[in-house]
Amino acid sequence: MNTKAQLLDTFRVIFNSKSSIDLRFETRYSFISHNPATITGIRIGASFNRKLKMGVGVSWLKNTIKEPGYVLNELNKIDTITQYLKLGYICYYLDFVFYKTKRWQLSIPIQAGTGMSWFQTSKPYQLRGNDKKYFLLLYEPGISTQFKIFKYFGLGIDVAYRFTLKNNKYVGDKLNSPTYGLKVLFWPDQLFYEIFPKHKISKKLGPASW
Repeated sequence: MNTKAQLLDTFRVIFNSKSSIDLRFETRYSFISHNPATITGIRIGASFNRKLKMGVGVSWLKNTIKEPGYVLNELNKIDTITQYLKLGYICYYLDFVFYKTKRWQLSIPIQAGTGMSWFQTSKPYQLRGNDKKYFLLLYEPGISTQFKIFKYFGLGIDVAYRFTLKNNKYVGDKLNSPTYGLKVLFWPDQLFYEIFPKHKISKKLGPASW
């Protein structure tokens, strides 16, 4: 009971603290059916006292993954075609910091997503095509670390594992994969506070901090 009460008090303090915008452009690397896969996306949310981040984003498969497909031609014979895997999803994320020093930080990022996967015969995305689309549901827990070089700049890495609901031959075992992402971190508000410490905005929201 005491542990639960302490946890609730911790979250209450975090949510009552001042918040800032959390904006991310992300690239994650993994595998899909033994093929290297690059998942890219953009996220926006809120950061509470730099202890808890939460928000929503959109992600999609960036690189080309193809495999042969088979269709009946006019002579009722089978033709081999090249088809390209496409997937995109809306993700909901939460990132909780459990260890923090002046320069180092460890956190637990969790994301869940809902979207679609499908095959098409052209490389560019065609969302309005007639290709059969399959519902995509994923869950991706992990761990993240970052190192602050300056108050406004740092580097980090995310390591996680992607679990997907299995409802067709390409959603499930072939999408389940370890993922990792290298991060370049930049905090423009901290740079502003550092350059203009006497500005009224810095006095109100700053100063720059580790």
